[in-house]
Amino acid sequence: MNVLVVGNGGREHAILLALKKSKRVDKLYCMKGNAGTAEIAENVDVDYMDVEAVKNYALSHPEIDYYVVAPDDPLAIGLVDELESIGKRCFGPRKDAAIIEASKAFSKSLMQKYGIPTAEAQTFDNYDKALQYVREKGAPIVLKADGLALGKGVLVCEDLKQAEDGLKKIMLDKSFGKAGNVIVIEECMKGLKYTPGEEVSVLAFTDGKTIVPMITSCDHKRAYDNDKGLNTGGMGTFSPCPFWTKELEEEVLKNIMIPTINAMNAESRTFKGCLYFGLMRTDKGIKVVEYNSRFGDPETQVVLPMLKTDLLDIFEAVTDERLSDIRIEWDDGACVCVVLASGGYPLSYAKGKEITLGDTGDTLIVHAGTAVKDNKLVTAGGRVLGVVAKGKDVEEARKKAYKAVDNISFENMQYRMDIGLKYRKG
Repeated sequence: MNVLVVGNGGREHAILLALKKSKRVDKLYCMKGNAGTAEIAENVDVDYMDVEAVKNYALSHPEIDYYVVAPDDPLAIGLVDELESIGKRCFGPRKDAAIIEASKAFSKSLMQKYGIPTAEAQTFDNYDKALQYVREKGAPIVLKADGLALGKGVLVCEDLKQAEDGLKKIMLDKSFGKAGNVIVIEECMKGLKYTPGEEVSVLAFTDGKTIVPMITSCDHKRAYDNDKGLNTGGMGTFSPCPFWTKELEEEVLKNIMIPTINAMNAESRTFKGCLYFGLMRTDKGIKVVEYNSRFGDPETQVVLPMLKTDLLDIFEAVTDERLSDIRIEWDDGACVCVVLASGGYPLSYAKGKEITLGDTGDTLIVHAGTAVKDNKLVTAGGRVLGVVAKGKDVEEARKKAYKAVDNISFENMQYRMDIGLKYRKG
């Protein structure tokens, strides 16, 4: 089969690397792709947010058998629906289901309606009423822009001034554009041992009837060590989560995952694809922080390298609603991803800086914001590369990853030194 992956970041490169292992894949394509995807797939220079252009490409390339729509934005505008309307087979939720990520107000109301554990919250489309609510509740408090904001639309405010400034930033200054027209204001959940709490990312395959959790991972959202600085799209991940147990997985399946799938079905929004559960273990049990309607980034970079089962087999089983027939297996051990970013990320940063790749051993270099210019590998985004290493445990994997990082350089390269230390026992 010939398979096209939509997207141009680290997640898409990681998906392509996993699909490349499949004996059933003949040729891979990536729309638009990056310098890394070009090494294993044919990059397609079509704007994936231009639905008509994508459909025209698909119609003129009947040799492509299957489409994987990976990023949140094209899912939110219904690219899967449009491809399916011209007879193309796809992996990814339709528009009516992708709203579970595209609107935080929708997902919050869904959880409240169906009793799915989450933080207490209120939704506002009026700045003055939102400001009054923040002042009544006090801090710490969490502000979430309703729409998609590249993973940066959540502000955890430690004091009232931060909350007031954040509210103005989102609703009046429109720092996240239309995503901030509506805002969800949440209680700041407290964890068992950590502040604000112990978080875990659990991606799951689902065909709308069966849901199968993948191995767990933990993301590092803040720009700098010790969770300082602004929220980013993710500065690194490790897998598995150290506090995850079989009992906890059973609790999450029973109280969160299956009820979510049932809730979406009850709302006539059947979800088929990869559903991401951002969870927090609190003093009142495990709760949902957020949903994503696709593979997380950079969670995918540590989850898929551990997958033993053919990824294309899983994708097709989801499409055909026969996921219950597939046995999904994982490698033992651990995986760590260290993200190398452009200096200044997540705010302003320069592009076009030449990247030097030295000896990186047996680590996997996953490309995110890269391009080739004048036959040189250069930076082309905020998050540039993911350095991915496997080991018998997280400590071994992180040592291998950072050893490889030492042999990579570009001007003003920025990265965290504490990836994989989160929740470390002792």
